[in-house]
Amino acid sequence: MLPFLIRRLLLAIPALLGLMVLTFVLVRVVPADPAATLAGENSSRQQIEEIRKKYGFDRPLYEQFGIYVGQVLTGDLGNSVFSNRPVAGDVARTLPATIELIFAALLLAALIGIPLGTLAAVRHNGPLDHVVRVATVGGLAVASFWFAIMLQLLFSMELEWLPLRGRIGVNVGAPPDVTGFFLIDSLLAGSWTQFISSLRHIALPAVTLAVPALATIARFARAGVLDTMQRDFVQYETAIGYPFRRIVWVYVLRNSVIAAVTQIGLLFGALVSSAVAVEAIFDWPGLGSYAVQAILTSDYKAVLAVTLVVGVIYAFINILVDLAHGLLDPRVAEQL
Repeated sequence: MLPFLIRRLLLAIPALLGLMVLTFVLVRVVPADPAATLAGENSSRQQIEEIRKKYGFDRPLYEQFGIYVGQVLTGDLGNSVFSNRPVAGDVARTLPATIELIFAALLLAALIGIPLGTLAAVRHNGPLDHVVRVATVGGLAVASFWFAIMLQLLFSMELEWLPLRGRIGVNVGAPPDVTGFFLIDSLLAGSWTQFISSLRHIALPAVTLAVPALATIARFARAGVLDTMQRDFVQYETAIGYPFRRIVWVYVLRNSVIAAVTQIGLLFGALVSSAVAVEAIFDWPGLGSYAVQAILTSDYKAVLAVTLVVGVIYAFINILVDLAHGLLDPRVAEQL
C-alpha cells in the first residue's frame, strides 16, 4: 500500500505542474490588465507603469512563472493584488465552507443514489426502473442555477421552511473554529442551536449540488448491479438457497459499487465547478465565491491559488478513491 501511495503522489506532481503552467498562461492572455485595474479608472500611464513594475508584471513571462513556482514551493501563494492580504489566508478562510458543502452533497447523493440504483437494477424493466431512468436523465439535464432558484422560491420564499442565504443564522453566530466545518464544530461545542441552524442553511445548496451527482451515481450503481447479477456466483448462491436480500445487499452490491465509487471521486471536481454558481446564488462564503470575486477584479494571484488548491484536493481525492477500490475488491488491493 505504501509503494502505491508514493507512486501516485509522484504521478500527481507533473499533473499539478502542468495545471500551474496552463493556468498561469491563461491568466496572462486575458485582455484585462491587473495593473490598470489596481491603478483605477482615472490613473495616468505613469502610475500604471509603476504598479506594473512593483508587482513584476513588466518581467518576462518565464521569469514571472519561475518566481511563482518558487513561492509555491515555500508555501507562499503571494498577496492579493486587489486587497493586499495573503492569498493563503483567504483560501484557508473560505475553503472549509466549500469542502463542507461538497461533502454534504456527495454524502446525500451516495446514500440515496446507490440504494436507488440497486433497487432499479433488481426490478429491471419494472415501474421503479423506468422512473429511476427518467429521473436520472432529468437530474443530469437540469441546470444547477435554475434548480437553486426554484428551491429558494419554494422552500424559502413560499413555504418559509429554510433560510434563503448564508451559512448560519446571524442571530446564532458561528461556532468556535476547530475544523472549519460548522456542522462538526457546533457538535464539538455541544450547541444544538448552531448545529440546527447550520444544517438548515446547508440543506438547499447541498440538495442543489447533490441532484446531478445522485443521478450519475444511481446510473452507475444500476449498471454495475445489472452486470453482477449475471455472474455465475450469484446464480449459484441463489440455487443453494441464500436469501435474495443478502445476495443483493452483501455480495452483489460489494462487487458492483466500484464504478459508483470511482464516479464519486470524479464528481468531486465537477461539484467544485458547480459550486461557483451555487455559492453565488445562496451567498455561501466559500472558495467559489472567492474565485468569482478574484476573476471580476483581475486578481491573478488569487485565481492561481484557487486553481492550484482545487487541483491538489482533486488529486488527493482520486488517491483516496483508489484506496477505496482496494478495500472493496481484494484483487485490486493485491495490485496496489
